[in-house]
Amino acid sequence: MKYSLLQKLENKTITKEQILKKVKQNNDLIPEILNGIMSTKPAIRYGCGKILMDLSEEMPEKLYSHMDFFINLLQSKYRILTWNAMIIIANLTKVDTENKFDTIFDKYYGFIQNEYMVSVANVVGNSGKIALAKPYLAQKITNELLKVEDISVTPHLTEECKRVIAETAISSFDMFFPQIEKKDKVISFVRKHLDSPRTSLRIESEKFLKKWC
Repeated sequence: MKYSLLQKLENKTITKEQILKKVKQNNDLIPEILNGIMSTKPAIRYGCGKILMDLSEEMPEKLYSHMDFFINLLQSKYRILTWNAMIIIANLTKVDTENKFDTIFDKYYGFIQNEYMVSVANVVGNSGKIALAKPYLAQKITNELLKVEDISVTPHLTEECKRVIAETAISSFDMFFPQIEKKDKVISFVRKHLDSPRTSLRIESEKFLKKWC
């Protein structure tokens, strides 16, 4: 069953959406999709990653018992799988009764110093849902997001990328601003971008300040 299902995914005789529907109805298929993540074939590997991301969004409780698998996936040699894992872990915080995320907090937010823009943006962009799931971490998360001001420019992370990340941070702050203790620091961060050369960042900053100030 595992081989035929994943082979169909590779051959495009079954869609990711169809497999997701099957997995929702049958938990026994989950290990097969997890195995697919480790496939040497990109179509299977990344197809299964997408299926698991969607499942974690819609039914996180079905994947929570596998959270350690996704924590280990943060170290994948494939950046796309690392990004998948970041999103899935954030989704699983809603059902994280054992506080597994808390134990990897520093590891997760260490990606803010990553040389790749998408790695940083994934952490920043998923922080709102984490803070809502774990409001006692809201200020700690805020402290981490404020560090995006100081991230280094790299060949994979330009000044314009930093502006995109700042915009993403403001969107995340907006999701959990009432839970933030030191609101003045966030307000100060947002104000700095009112004159940004990036139009959408200026607009996001203006909207935030109009809403919360």
